Amino acid sequence: MLAGGISVQFGGALAVTMIPRAGSLGVVTLRLLVAAVILLVVCRPSLRGHSRTDWGTVVAFGLTMAAMNGLFYQSLARIPLGPAVTLEVLGPLALSVLTSRRAVNAVWAGLAVAGVFLLGGSGFSSLDPVGVAFALGAGSMWATYIVFSARTGRRFPQADGLALAMVVAAVAFLPLGIAESGTRLLNPVTIALGSAVAVLSSVLPYTLELLALRRLPASTFAILMSLEPAIAATAGFLILHQALSVTEALAIGLVIGASMGAVRTQVGRGKVRREAAQEAAGVGPQA
Repeated sequence: MLAGGISVQFGGALAVTMIPRAGSLGVVTLRLLVAAVILLVVCRPSLRGHSRTDWGTVVAFGLTMAAMNGLFYQSLARIPLGPAVTLEVLGPLALSVLTSRRAVNAVWAGLAVAGVFLLGGSGFSSLDPVGVAFALGAGSMWATYIVFSARTGRRFPQADGLALAMVVAAVAFLPLGIAESGTRLLNPVTIALGSAVAVLSSVLPYTLELLALRRLPASTFAILMSLEPAIAATAGFLILHQALSVTEALAIGLVIGASMGAVRTQVGRGKVRREAAQEAAGVGPQA
């Protein structure tokens, strides 16, 4: 998850530099198209042996990815990277509270929310309201993405479902990209940069997140996604030269603390379950 977060946020920072060249919808189109091609070549997913429910899950997953990317890049065209990711991550945080069955997870989510808002600071009042709306919409799609990513991972082997969903997303978004950017999408430099964004922001992180969701419950995964604003702030500092204030550094600390707490809670819960199973089987904890 950490590797996926670093990849997607540095890819997002690179994408910001591309928006003047290809437009926000054009960048998304290149990202999805290149990612779809790469995943199809690498995964070579089988089209046979899948039920109607399997295909329905893949289509829903693909449309969710298309909407999530489109809304987020529309927000990046209007507001800075840090605030955009800060607003977007509220979707997964809300999911963590709604799906969690343990009160302590609500505490970690609350701490992460405090960090998210502190990271945004008072700057939210000066942001473009349309950009804010797009970021919040992307957050709701991000929460939906987590749900369908987990379902897709359970129904398809390896990353086959992700590859098929990426094709759905690319096909769905292609008309929008052509309408906004037209022949600018055919520029060799634009294609090269778009390919880099695709690998950093789609191929690597989505594959890693799909694997992570096979090992983590959605509630813990969603809280860990609160690391994204901290990573985005770092990427903005290194690539876009956006400096961090003391308040922003404190906010990052709160978000990281919430994520560490979520991990420790999940590990402790797994240990308790293993020990209970051992005792039920007549095996001591030391085994």
